[in-house]
Amino acid sequence: MRLLVALLLVSLGTASLPAQAASRTYSELVTLFTAWRAFEEPPRVNGAPDYSATTNARRLDSLRVLQQRLAAIDTTGWSIREQVDHHLVRAEMNGMLYHLTVLQPFARDPAYYASVRTSESDTPAEEGPTIHGAVRLWHYGIWPRTALDTVTPLTPDESRRLTEQLRSVPPLLAQARTNLAGANARDLWVGGVRAFEEQDEALATLAERVGTRNRELVRAITEARAATTQFAQWLRDESPTKTGPSGIGKEQYTWFLKNVLLVPMSWEEEVTVSRRELARAHASLRLEETRNKGLPAMKVAQTQAEYSAMQNEALPRYLRFMEEKQILTMEPWMERALRERLTNFIPEANRNFFYQTTHRDPIPLWTHLYHWWDNMRIRVAPHPSPIRRGPLLYNVWMSRAEGMATVMEEWMMHAGLYDQSPQSREIVWIMLITRAARGLGNLYAHSNDLTMQQAGDIHVSWTPRGWMRRDPLLGFEQHLYLRQPGYGPSYVTGGRLLEEVMAERARQLGDTFTMKRFFDELNSAGMIPVSLIYWELTGDDRMIRELAIDAGPLPFRAR
Repeated sequence: MRLLVALLLVSLGTASLPAQAASRTYSELVTLFTAWRAFEEPPRVNGAPDYSATTNARRLDSLRVLQQRLAAIDTTGWSIREQVDHHLVRAEMNGMLYHLTVLQPFARDPAYYASVRTSESDTPAEEGPTIHGAVRLWHYGIWPRTALDTVTPLTPDESRRLTEQLRSVPPLLAQARTNLAGANARDLWVGGVRAFEEQDEALATLAERVGTRNRELVRAITEARAATTQFAQWLRDESPTKTGPSGIGKEQYTWFLKNVLLVPMSWEEEVTVSRRELARAHASLRLEETRNKGLPAMKVAQTQAEYSAMQNEALPRYLRFMEEKQILTMEPWMERALRERLTNFIPEANRNFFYQTTHRDPIPLWTHLYHWWDNMRIRVAPHPSPIRRGPLLYNVWMSRAEGMATVMEEWMMHAGLYDQSPQSREIVWIMLITRAARGLGNLYAHSNDLTMQQAGDIHVSWTPRGWMRRDPLLGFEQHLYLRQPGYGPSYVTGGRLLEEVMAERARQLGDTFTMKRFFDELNSAGMIPVSLIYWELTGDDRMIRELAIDAGPLPFRAR
């Protein structure tokens, strides 16, 4: 509790400083942002980021100085967009503060040190706490980034860079043993074992592709793999001694929501929304099943040929719907962004939840993969603000990225996407059910009312038709959401906040409201928290005012 109070004093105390400071300009924020981003990168020791207690304490002091500089900038007279940027920098700094003082993944979470990454995230940056200097294999030709790419030999420069990156793995894992010496979060610890098993598998595959010609690279891979297997075994050996809780508690969870993610909800309010959406989606599914009773059984792809044909027919149909309904401005890169993510046929016995849906109709999941359109837009049409140009740190983009992807599933259903395929509506409700169930379980895991396994029980038992199994997907999701507060429920809660944005914008515009205008305005705001999008699009700062601890829901604007 004392730590929570200290964090609140830092956040709320600095918020009161601008009134006492001399007037400044927006350019000072940009200058500070540049300095902040350079500072956020930790120093390196033997090529590995330094997360030692001494270094962290020194960096915490320096961070507080940066926060004071931010608070001293007078935003009087700034436009809403400029004020939004100020909030974004504040949120990122609060994210580092939270990592150093509460979440402490470097001291509590072994998976934090799994630095070899094999696949590009569908969000602006990796979900959850991510090690600085991660080895992202898809940055190299030898590891195809998408389904349309092929393996290509490493260039001399790629070989040099990859060798240098992999050499950091052994010293990083040596440091990790020291930093994790006091860790006692059992579920985080046990879940971390799989992260290093996967890293070992990735390094083994990399070794096969590299061959034996480049001795320095081969040696770097071999030593990284040896360090990885030894670290995984150390985690296994130490697991029986880990007995503590892994959740951060309700108060710390709420602080993170309101001060880092800028989500105007508390732990309790997210529970209320998640329970409501779980019940609503279940009831809606039963009504859809009643409506569709008597229809022929939905076709399920049984071969690669059938699955490829299903995807190739569905993709142009989906894009045509979006264009004809004028949902948003269509871009020439949108088809490729989805084709890059087409998947292969999976036998029924091996299908995880999402493959259960795509082998019946790939379109419901493609609506969720609005993610890839967001990511492509960041690359080809970066935001004019330097603060919003790239991914925000500490998953500050969470409510927008996951909320938008999830609410798109239901929005497009209501817009008529499945008028010719009514059973696809059942898939949409099942996807909402599983996201609400896993988010609800995760909330109780963070309050330490449930273990990670018990949270998984809710996820599995509440998902209809046996589509959610005790498989690697379940373990990955439950572990990720325990590592990263706010993430599990964000799919559902972020979607509900976006509905408030649409509702208020439509109320303002009246008969001139169009879906295309709304989506284009929303996309132009960038990958920022929904509370800030609401303010920027509507001019109403209600959600920002709701970020104050104990503010509670405020009245909607009536004018």
